[in-house]
Amino acid sequence: MNPYWQKSSYCSEGEACVHISTGPLTTIHLTESADPTQATLTTTPSSFRALLHALKLDKEPTRA
Repeated sequence: MNPYWQKSSYCSEGEACVHISTGPLTTIHLTESADPTQATLTTTPSSFRALLHALKLDKEPTRA
């Protein structure tokens, strides 16, 4: 079965992009379009949620 890959909405045309796919047994697959090895990271929804939360926290503006 070939997964259906969803490209990140933050990706512009021609850029290296993150692609996300869901799999059986509540798995999430991530890959990056510029990776010549086409490596895939597989994780759980809760771990992926924690990653997104951590990335969003890093984007918050710092206060002086």
